[in-house]
Amino acid sequence: MTSTAAAPAATRRPRKSRLVWNLLGLLVFVTAGFPVYWMLNTAFKPAKDAIDPDPHFFPRVFTTDNFRRALDIADFWGPVGRSLTVSLVVVVIGIAVGMLAALAISRFAFRGRKIVIVGILAVQMIPLVAMIIPVFLLLNDLGQYDRLTGLIITYLTFILPFTVWTLRGFIVNIPKELEEAAMVDGCTRTGAFIRVVFPLLAPGMVATSVYGFIQAWNEYLYALMLMSQQNQTATVWLGNFTTKNGTEYAPMMAGATMMAIPIVILFLLVQRKMAAGLTAGAVKG
Repeated sequence: MTSTAAAPAATRRPRKSRLVWNLLGLLVFVTAGFPVYWMLNTAFKPAKDAIDPDPHFFPRVFTTDNFRRALDIADFWGPVGRSLTVSLVVVVIGIAVGMLAALAISRFAFRGRKIVIVGILAVQMIPLVAMIIPVFLLLNDLGQYDRLTGLIITYLTFILPFTVWTLRGFIVNIPKELEEAAMVDGCTRTGAFIRVVFPLLAPGMVATSVYGFIQAWNEYLYALMLMSQQNQTATVWLGNFTTKNGTEYAPMMAGATMMAIPIVILFLLVQRKMAAGLTAGAVKG
């Protein structure tokens, strides 16, 4: 009798636990998703409803005039094209250099290795706003002020350390014995890396690439300080909606919605690769 009564009680506890975790996950989802919903809600409602002191959670009238207004305020495709160019170049260079640096730190013992690791962490602890004046003076002396190449170099200074540190964590978790087994079978060190380590490292590279792209795409402060109005990026372009007469919230939210589209498309393209292959590769034939 006792064991029979204890069994339902034992099954009720996991159900309660799952219910609590599900409610907690729902709360996090609503908290994180509500700003995105409100951005879309404001983008598709008339401009006068966007500043209504009695807001509505659902638009009473759907309109696309805010998107037309956003495109008419200033050039849209130019800033977006420059942001895409800078972000993609930063990701490609950051992944290429970061992967080699992470491999060297993880697989080779050399003098000053710990100093390099500590230096990478120390660079990430420096506030970006503290480096604006030195970066401005340096780029001005190099003739890179108001140039995309100067902006790319600047973004690499704070994205590359994170890339190295993240990829190092992935490489460390890949057993060295896999490379050694491949080298015993006749592969060179480079061949062992390409055939064994690289497939296992691919998910980490994708995740790091997405982070680097988002950081470069959303960066505002350096783009504002280092680029002129003619060469502004997409984030600075959003600042055109704030004038001396106030802020046009509905067109601004429409512009923010258009700016979010490349990030959403990128995530949809790579989401499966981010989740798949974390444990694959070592046992594949």
